[in-house]
Amino acid sequence: MMLPALRAVVPPVARLIWRPTVHGLDHVPGSGGVILASNHLSFVDSVVIPVVVPRTVVFLAKSDYFTGSGVKGALSRAWFEGLGMLPVDREDSKAALASLETALEVLGRGEAFGIYPEGTRSRDGRLYRGRTGVAHLALTAGVPVVPVGLIGTDRLQPVGARLPRLVKVTVAFGEPIRVGGEYDGVPLGRARRELTDRIMASIQGLTGQVEAGVYNDRPPDD
Repeated sequence: MMLPALRAVVPPVARLIWRPTVHGLDHVPGSGGVILASNHLSFVDSVVIPVVVPRTVVFLAKSDYFTGSGVKGALSRAWFEGLGMLPVDREDSKAALASLETALEVLGRGEAFGIYPEGTRSRDGRLYRGRTGVAHLALTAGVPVVPVGLIGTDRLQPVGARLPRLVKVTVAFGEPIRVGGEYDGVPLGRARRELTDRIMASIQGLTGQVEAGVYNDRPPDD
């Protein structure tokens, strides 16, 4: 979880510098397991969301960020751990399954878990088709999904940029999508697909992005 010192200092300082426009924050429950499902435009998305949400939001991050050596490695590890991020080895063929199990553990503890249903960053600004892992988590854990729409983070830290820039960013939270009992009797595969599409439609309504209609494959260097 976010170290107390980081939690006390980083969010207010970041908000003061970036001055993000935030809509619908009251849609995020103050306690209990919840999934924050967002579009994905930039590496910095996983910083922006925790900065504006008044509770810790756990994201998964590449294990490389936690394994560096020396002072730089220690600082990187402390930063990502402090932000509530958990390491995942994306080169492991079993990483996707392990990620879902980790997410279910987080939700089972009554915490907030952040996920990008597109799977990886959009390089052209379009909204790609959602993968059904988000629906699997919601249906298995029985927790609500709060759609999140990010606007401007692709300019805040463009692909390849080392440091964030001072640009206008908007973070919009949609009404929670509750799944309790709604998909009873629906075949599991169909329920996951329908719920995922419902979540993505809500995200699109928040961002106004053009829908790509296809999945977004992760580039080798992402």
